Amino acid sequence: MPIHSSDKYVQLRQSPPLALPGARLTDLQPPWQRIRKRAGIEDVRIHDLRHTFASVAVVNGQGLPMIGKLLGHTQVQTTARYAHLAADPVKMAANHVAGEIAGMLGEKAA
Repeated sequence: MPIHSSDKYVQLRQSPPLALPGARLTDLQPPWQRIRKRAGIEDVRIHDLRHTFASVAVVNGQGLPMIGKLLGHTQVQTTARYAHLAADPVKMAANHVAGEIAGMLGEKAA
């Protein structure tokens, strides 16, 4: 079916398409720059989104091996960078367990 510029549902582009259908996108920077500008977050990097994703996963109790798989890490050491974020949830879990044990003993948790 030929496409004509008079078709009301067709927008002709002067420049070539960003990617051919089915082709892999190899450079995320041009579309990412447009997205950031439109969203008003021009100082956010793609890596920042990955780090935030991992941080939220850690805080919500996901294990580092699972987070590594989600991020596509092949080395455990790469994901281990996020281990420091788990300190507060671990402390909260320990306090919760201590409170449960204290309750069983009829004592108040410290």
